[in-house]
Amino acid sequence: MASIVGTIPKPVREVEGVLKVGDTRVSLDTVVYHFNNGADAAEIQDQYDSMSLAQVHAAIAFYLHNKAEVDAYIAKHEADRERFWKEHEAKYPPTITREMLLARKNGTDPNWKK
Repeated sequence: MASIVGTIPKPVREVEGVLKVGDTRVSLDTVVYHFNNGADAAEIQDQYDSMSLAQVHAAIAFYLHNKAEVDAYIAKHEADRERFWKEHEAKYPPTITREMLLARKNGTDPNWKK
């Protein structure tokens, strides 16, 4: 007589274009980053206690089974992130310089009001 234990939940879900591990808020990118830098499943789970060890193993298995697609997904997200920061810095350049801070400290900056 066979007994049914249950179904295995999906290891990864997509939320607003971001792949998340199981029902957690941890991104697949995070698990892959740590895994590719030598961390094992237990070490990853120790850092992100919202994930069970089974979820970490499932996420790693998903990554290894879909390595090309996940690597392309991560590369695209990194390029998007880099483009966002370049656009942000172009729109809002870092204007506070050492000289400006010293002028504020010394009270000689006419644009600074305490």
